[in-house]
Amino acid sequence: MTHVEDELNSQPECWTRAAELATGHAGALPAPGERVAIVGCGTSYFMAQAAAALREGAGLGETDAFAASEFPYGRSYDRVVALTRSGTTTEVLDLLGQLKGRTQTTAVTADPETPVMAAADEMVVLDFADERSVVQTRFATTALTLLRAHLGLHTDAVVADARTALSTPLPAGLVECTQFTFLGRGWSTGLANEAGLKMREASLSWTEAYPAMEYRHGPISITTHGTATWTLDVAPEGLAEQVRATGGLWIQGSLDPLAELVRAQRLAVAVAARRGLDPDRPRHLTRSVILAP
Repeated sequence: MTHVEDELNSQPECWTRAAELATGHAGALPAPGERVAIVGCGTSYFMAQAAAALREGAGLGETDAFAASEFPYGRSYDRVVALTRSGTTTEVLDLLGQLKGRTQTTAVTADPETPVMAAADEMVVLDFADERSVVQTRFATTALTLLRAHLGLHTDAVVADARTALSTPLPAGLVECTQFTFLGRGWSTGLANEAGLKMREASLSWTEAYPAMEYRHGPISITTHGTATWTLDVAPEGLAEQVRATGGLWIQGSLDPLAELVRAQRLAVAVAARRGLDPDRPRHLTRSVILAP
């Protein structure tokens, strides 16, 4: 078993621990009414997108998500939350340094022995969700679960769905597809973006992701025999029929969207194995992007 397989299989337990941890760290996480930005790089950026949509959708305050390198310094926020598994990513550390003394910051990280501990004002450490694989699975979903639980939007049913996602077979014919498109709605659009990234990182697959309603506006033109379109959330009316008419494989998510992401992680590993690739060590990638000064 690869590291990434072991790590993605441990997600239900990690989510349970993160939900419990959220209560004890309420003071470090955004309070209702605060104007908040959530930032990250790569996978963490897509988790930021999902968390921001959840918080604002719950009516708890204006919430934006940015890649750390694209943060708009001209805007005013009550708090900036940085998601960083390694705690060493250059763009995140640079951003926290720029905000020091100006804006309250919180970092959610897996490693307490890294520079981010001194860079942020508040910390939440998810060391039990750290990973050996370069490819992120459990840290990302555990960090999102922490934020989701803090918002009062996590339930035991989500964990049960994750167990189902890990124990049931992938749809027939899916692993053999040559192109994959993931769709989301609202907060699950960030999850769709992350599902696409997992497929590209682990299996070098041609993969795209869109808000579900945008799929008809051009991207559906690539759908044909041998391609798959997977919606992680409720599908717009008529879209399933349109995809099937192209000859493409339609996958309708039936679990909580975060659990559907777990299924997509499994798909990435399965496609990597089929192609003889090592999902623990994707080409050209490292655990953290550290830029030379």
